[in-house]
Amino acid sequence: MQNEITQPGPLLDAGGRLAQVGWSRKPLLDCNLENANFYTFHALQRFRIKRWDYYAVFTPRRFFSATIADLGYAGNIFVYTLDFLTGQLHEEGLVIPLSRGIDLERNPEAGEACFSNKKASLNFTVNGGERHIDVRWPAFDQGRGIQAEVFLSTLPRHESMNITIPIGRKRFYDNTKINCMPARGFIQYGEVREELRPDTCVGSLDWGRGVWDYRSYWNWGSASGFLPNGQTIGLNLGQGFGDLRQATENAVIVNGRVHKIGLVRFDYKSGDYMKPWHFTDDESRLNLTFTPFKDRTARTNLGIIFSEVHQMFGLYNGRVILDDGSPLEIHDLIGFAEEHHARW
Repeated sequence: MQNEITQPGPLLDAGGRLAQVGWSRKPLLDCNLENANFYTFHALQRFRIKRWDYYAVFTPRRFFSATIADLGYAGNIFVYTLDFLTGQLHEEGLVIPLSRGIDLERNPEAGEACFSNKKASLNFTVNGGERHIDVRWPAFDQGRGIQAEVFLSTLPRHESMNITIPIGRKRFYDNTKINCMPARGFIQYGEVREELRPDTCVGSLDWGRGVWDYRSYWNWGSASGFLPNGQTIGLNLGQGFGDLRQATENAVIVNGRVHKIGLVRFDYKSGDYMKPWHFTDDESRLNLTFTPFKDRTARTNLGIIFSEVHQMFGLYNGRVILDDGSPLEIHDLIGFAEEHHARW
């Protein structure tokens, strides 16, 4: 069921169809969105193409996230942070009509994503094996302000979780997820400044491009952290979108290597998100319990654009079977699991 892409090439052929469908251990396909072909009137297509860069950083104390997104007819800029010790969560966002002033890179391994206005400045750059996240939002949290300068490293052996899947007959999703990138730099929230060290802090990336159904739904679970022996451990779990028959995004990432998992069941109670979630797969390689400790609910309603996400932060516990058949115990790994509904 899981088709691994191993050869580089274009994402879309001349007719706008996916040239290859499957998953890969690194980005191999050139995201040539200019070939998209799903409307007779070609000028309208830009309003249906979705593009985003979502970065997250896990520190011993904090979760920090910054996003630049172009949803076609509007842009979305948002930053949020959660203090694990106090439970304090604060989030702010900007809706940008027609995505004016938003630039996003063509492919996930090179280029720059940026947005700046009088309220906030976000700049993400990729140069070789290093990613630079620069965020400045002086009025964040009633003038408390937030600033981050974070450098995320990827070693040559570090693999990512990439999928290219169809959504219906004409739509598609191209996605890269990178977990457990060692982080250095700082995050300053008001008077609190955290210096980031790569032996205790890691970052992740959700890089998405594609054309979705207007009404969409998905689940996503993710975590990046450390094992007792100092190796990094990451989780990436997803369902609810597109045709997953040839590829899912499910994987366990140990010390930079992807251990691919097939279909995963999200067993949770929608509407009662603080109850434990359970994750199992179709090959009995994954058995995890996720116990939430914080509910982040974000809702946007702008008429034709609607988004409601319940992102739960909590602890993953359980066991996974790696590619070589060996079991790996996971204890109190901080991460999140979410339910997301959108009209976009």
